[in-house]
Amino acid sequence: YIDRYLENNQVDAILTDGPPHTNTVIGMRISQKHNIPWLADFQDPWTQVDYYGELYIGKRADRIHRALEQEVFQTAKKITVASPSWKKDLESIGGKNVDVIYYGYDETDFSEFSAKQVDSFIIFHGGLLGQDRNPEVFFSVIRELINLHPVMGSKIKLKLAGEVDLTVKNSLKKHHLLKYTELMGMIPRKQVIKEYEKASLLLLPINKADNAAGRIPGKLFEMLRSGKPILVLGPENGDVKSIVENEYQGYSYEYGDQIGLHSFMKNAMLNQSYYNYKPSNNIRKYSNKILTSKIAMYLNNMVQ
Repeated sequence: YIDRYLENNQVDAILTDGPPHTNTVIGMRISQKHNIPWLADFQDPWTQVDYYGELYIGKRADRIHRALEQEVFQTAKKITVASPSWKKDLESIGGKNVDVIYYGYDETDFSEFSAKQVDSFIIFHGGLLGQDRNPEVFFSVIRELINLHPVMGSKIKLKLAGEVDLTVKNSLKKHHLLKYTELMGMIPRKQVIKEYEKASLLLLPINKADNAAGRIPGKLFEMLRSGKPILVLGPENGDVKSIVENEYQGYSYEYGDQIGLHSFMKNAMLNQSYYNYKPSNNIRKYSNKILTSKIAMYLNNMVQ
């Protein structure tokens, strides 16, 4: 079908998005057969992705995957990937002309956004909160602060929207935080944006994985656009940490950093003071419109 289409229609360039990297291979074959310049977008890595080892493929299949990946590097005129760390990872195995395109956010989602001040101290998380994101030390810090400063107990509220793993619920129970917690279940994206309006602090735990340094959840950019303080739980060398702290919109701690989390939360809850919080006026550089214009520029340069 694609061959027939190309016989009757002029195509100046090809853009593919993977995974699935079947898309990547199809784009490569079309580029090779019809001599059309091709941009290969790696939203997630291929053989370097954190779940690659869990596919349980044999040695022969692994060789095929890696050979195809190298063929992609030789064929694509341009490669984009979702984070700076993953850019370096791709380059380390032969990726050429690699640039970063973030997930970004849609400005129209914030057309009616209006930040609100509320009496409670609301900590909000929207999305999957799985076993690999269980913030148990963070929960223990909140419990400790409530014990030390009972006034916190009258103000704090944890709002968790989305699927919450049983291990996380058990951690909340262990630290006697269930009465401060609202498990909201699955809610529409528009409601998530509305929850940002009322939140005092946005929680962003990064999944614990081998390549977590490059893992940037798409919701990060919506959080940045909200202008609300962000608390990241993730690796010290993580790209999310770099983005949030460079934009002066929050701070990042490793999951087990009890001292750092205690100090941060004490200031946040008692003094309404957030370390490193001075929202940037340049967040719109992460908007889909700006990021799409970068893709368009890459495609134009390839054609020229």
